[in-house]
Amino acid sequence: MLDIAEELDRWVEQGRDFAVATVVAVGGSAPRRPGAALAVDTGGTAVGSVSGGCVEGAVYELCRQALQDGRTVLERFGYSDEDAFAVGLTCGGVIDILVTPVRADGPARPVFASALAAAARGEAAAVARIADGPDELRGRALLVRPDGSYDGGFGGHPELDRTVAAEAGALLDAGRTGTVRIGEQGSRCGAPLTVLVESSVPPPRMIVFGAIDFASALVRVGKFLGYRVTVCDARPVFATAARFPEADEIVVEWPHEYLERTEVDARTVLCVLTHDAKFDVPLLRVALRLPVAYVGAMGSRRTHLDRNERLRAVGVTELELARLRSPIGLDLGARTPEETALSIGAEIVANRRGGSGVALTGAHTPIHHDTPARPTGRIGSVA
Repeated sequence: MLDIAEELDRWVEQGRDFAVATVVAVGGSAPRRPGAALAVDTGGTAVGSVSGGCVEGAVYELCRQALQDGRTVLERFGYSDEDAFAVGLTCGGVIDILVTPVRADGPARPVFASALAAAARGEAAAVARIADGPDELRGRALLVRPDGSYDGGFGGHPELDRTVAAEAGALLDAGRTGTVRIGEQGSRCGAPLTVLVESSVPPPRMIVFGAIDFASALVRVGKFLGYRVTVCDARPVFATAARFPEADEIVVEWPHEYLERTEVDARTVLCVLTHDAKFDVPLLRVALRLPVAYVGAMGSRRTHLDRNERLRAVGVTELELARLRSPIGLDLGARTPEETALSIGAEIVANRRGGSGVALTGAHTPIHHDTPARPTGRIGSVA
């Protein structure tokens, strides 16, 4: 649901009633991941997607029905060998979808409204719903903020609210969407519940060092991939808004000094395109010691070897050097700035998703390489 928060936030502000279908869990080669959503309002307008087209029609009708009867339902769709025309996923996957009406008279409307508003503003928030459990608990929601505070709940079950808030907070810290299994009373006691937790976090950062023509193309690729993109260069004549109109931020500063003071996290990617030792060496010395997702540096293989020797000379260890992706990008035979940016973007995606970077044709590897969510270390498990 939070993946289409901007549109749904507008619907809330306009007073529209709607139903939202959210992917809870997938198996096999399902095309969308948990958290993907399709919403339908009372006028029949639809936004979003839960399957890339395989079951959209059936899910659309489930949303229309939920708006009429006010019931929350969990539906499973999968491939049918007996009936080739049955509603299902022809790719062979299985997908569980939670359909929730969000009506003006619904108990969870204020919680959904707050969660959608926060996500639309780019703020971190998580919303938890009961996907599988007693009818009296379904249709309600709980909003969790990064500081651990929460609103809403499951109708007079304070221990359950506290437990769900703690579990949702752990997933929010990791920036993940998934399910948690807990007991009906908020502990291991009682019938098991499946709780869907959707996390919305600010977009990850891509910092591009070196205001060159390749950087302009990489900025566009980074924006396409959903990153908040910063361009940094010490040369004011090159680091300008006119040259990088799509960048979110342009910084004129020595790269290593900027990197030392700016905020990065485990999702940040750093792309060093300067291939100039006076910039690269002090910058990479800092970058390779930061807990970021990716560090790549442009240059020929000869430049790479020379740069590694310079980095060793300033105390960079072999373990730190092993983190460096250099020469940057996958082997696509790229020559133009746009082709090079595509190869860098492809390497970033492969690194993030655990892909090999080899052609799928003739390969026997999975198409989707999704890393499982980390266990929260408390009650239940994350799916």
